[in-house]
Amino acid sequence: MTNFKLNKFPKSRIATNDVCSIGLKKHHIAAILEMDVTESREKIRLYKKNKGNISFTAWLLKTISLTIKDYANVAAYLKGKRELILFDDINISLIVEKEMDGQKVPIPLLIEKAQQRSIESVTECINNARSQNLNEGDIVLHKKSNRLENLYYHFPGFIRHYIWKFLLNHPKMAFSKMGNVSVTSLGMVGKANGWFIPIAVHPVCFGIGRIIKKPVVKNDKIMIREILNMTVLLDHDVIDGAIMARFISKLTENIENGIGLNI
Repeated sequence: MTNFKLNKFPKSRIATNDVCSIGLKKHHIAAILEMDVTESREKIRLYKKNKGNISFTAWLLKTISLTIKDYANVAAYLKGKRELILFDDINISLIVEKEMDGQKVPIPLLIEKAQQRSIESVTECINNARSQNLNEGDIVLHKKSNRLENLYYHFPGFIRHYIWKFLLNHPKMAFSKMGNVSVTSLGMVGKANGWFIPIAVHPVCFGIGRIIKKPVVKNDKIMIREILNMTVLLDHDVIDGAIMARFISKLTENIENGIGLNI
């Protein structure tokens, strides 16, 4: 008989599977992008040297939040069939990989009011989450789980799915629990080239890939540039294609120009 090893299924994977089941029913449009971050990365290096310690991921989150602030409909929740709820703040759910019982598990970190925070503050928030001790009942980093949330993993699947549907039908509650923007950065943990298309229940979701060096035509010359692979999911129930295109164009401009990094 072939030998095998049996690993315990982390509880957090249950919530991940539920998000995938609900997220597949969303009408997300995927934009697969390449962004030249050569100049932005140089500005970050100068910023670290002259002003303060920041990370590329933290700056990216800040840039995303500032861009969404100018295109509020992108992060709006659909209420019923005829209304949108637009929140004043940009609360970002960032997936952070944590270790539990010897296994790596993805846990969301909710960064509230990202548009108001400094890049240093976002960097500190991410670093603290990475070093935070994880309890088995934790659902969101830096937030204490209430009694109902602790019971979530014990419910059968149909009740857990009902909870998600109820949450998404009550946008104010959804915003308080998981924000209005989701970010998964595989570039923080892996080195695979290319793009990935995440599954999300948020109005807008970002899949951040790796930065790679590749030849690019710039000013009619072939140059080696640092290119960021990014996927953006946008809810077509909330916004139309023209707004999507304008938002993507502005986001690309802000990221490639290194917004907020001038010393």
